[in-house]
Amino acid sequence: MREDNRRSSDEEPLKDLIDKFLKAYSLEGKMKEYDIIAAWPELMGKAVAHRTKEIHIKHQTLYLKIDSSVMREELLNGKQIIIERVNKEARCQLINDIWFS
Repeated sequence: MREDNRRSSDEEPLKDLIDKFLKAYSLEGKMKEYDIIAAWPELMGKAVAHRTKEIHIKHQTLYLKIDSSVMREELLNGKQIIIERVNKEARCQLINDIWFS
């Protein structure tokens, strides 16, 4: 073990190693999807999050099951805003469309 606590030139920060791992196994997109699902209450607020019963992303489409027809209609009208918020949070073009049920 090294006596001084400095890194050698061949050591990398853990974040960089995890990023390389995710990229090597093509898991970056899936991790971003999980991040968006976890951030849904912050992105849309507590009221929408409470009414959202199911959420998943498949083939760049966000699928939402909303238990209120009134809220579903309002979200449908603001579909483009939701797409922009999600993509801004993901920092990439993660979704292109939204389907409500």
